[in-house]
Amino acid sequence: MTVISPLEALDLLISRASPVAQIERAETESALGRILAEELLSPCDVPPCDNSAMDGFAISVEGCGEEPLPISQRIPAGIRPLPLAPGTAARIFTGAPIPLGADAVVMQEDCIFDEEKVKIGRKPKLRSNIRRRGEDIAKGSVFLHGGMKLRPQELALISSVGIASIRLYRKLRVAIFFTGNEIVMPGTPLGPGQIYNSNRFSLIGLLDALHCEIHDLGIVPDDVESTVSALEEACRNADLVLTCGGVSVGEEDHVRVAVEKIGCIEMWGVAIKPGKPFAFGEVFGIPFIGLPGNPVSAFQMFCLFARPFILRSQGALKWQPQAFMVKADFDWEAGKRAEWLRAKLDGESRARIYSSQGSAMLTSLVWADGLVEVPPGVCVQRGEMVRFTPFSELFI
Repeated sequence: MTVISPLEALDLLISRASPVAQIERAETESALGRILAEELLSPCDVPPCDNSAMDGFAISVEGCGEEPLPISQRIPAGIRPLPLAPGTAARIFTGAPIPLGADAVVMQEDCIFDEEKVKIGRKPKLRSNIRRRGEDIAKGSVFLHGGMKLRPQELALISSVGIASIRLYRKLRVAIFFTGNEIVMPGTPLGPGQIYNSNRFSLIGLLDALHCEIHDLGIVPDDVESTVSALEEACRNADLVLTCGGVSVGEEDHVRVAVEKIGCIEMWGVAIKPGKPFAFGEVFGIPFIGLPGNPVSAFQMFCLFARPFILRSQGALKWQPQAFMVKADFDWEAGKRAEWLRAKLDGESRARIYSSQGSAMLTSLVWADGLVEVPPGVCVQRGEMVRFTPFSELFI
């Protein structure tokens, strides 16, 4: 099967991702990180009335002169004020309703006042320091669209209009297992040639960050029969089967053979470094993604390819991470494949790369702030601009 470019691989994955059909209602306070499944219309204006943007004095601009004004009332937030008596000012506090007859608020720093009178230091402009009713959200307007991943600020916006529960796409069910006779779990003494299964912790952490429902089948022996059995079990109640290891071309890499016994492989291999051995297909109609076994390769290929597929399958319309251009503080020779280098930004937004870019160097992921993309055939010289994607964009 032909190795394809990263862009072709991503296009294929996104074209095959279908949002889960089931919708569920959940409390707004528990919806963080979930995907909104409906268009939200506001049942009220925000703010619900004209109110003061600061502590000060509510006045009528036309009635404001050089003479001190009597203070006719005191208006804290949360009460209904009386109409403003002509020729007076009202002591008012941030968030309090503007009284009928007032058309500006003068901040208290621009006033000289005591308990009875206030002298306005500078005549304000009409509507100064007044938050208008509905200026943030108008009643009946669409204020959030379906397909959005909900962050704390979206939850705040939803609650600001009094909506207590919303419709969400249900969580994506992901079955995951790891292949390799050499891997064991932490806490178990290492035998000859064995290593600890660090990939389980990185990948489950990444899936948790995407709010997936995880079915962990553990470590599967390196043989076709065991792999087939694990795939069959994984498909029983999953929207996606994700494996790690066993997708290269060695004699002990059995995942491809097992998948093709009960399903099909649509993509095998991406022209990228690290992470070339990456697979996509289906088993019993369930999408299948096979990640390479090297820790850095598994981590980066999940972030660059599995993550967008998962987000789209969750119903998200935005799955592209935000990247920006920075200056390279390194030299790099051109390669035949696209390369994603672990990099750290300094105080002047210059990207340094880790001293070793090997696919098993987990320390490079801990050291780095994100990834620098180097297209195939491109030589990077110190001071040139390169495309940088921060890890913060790849973990959500």
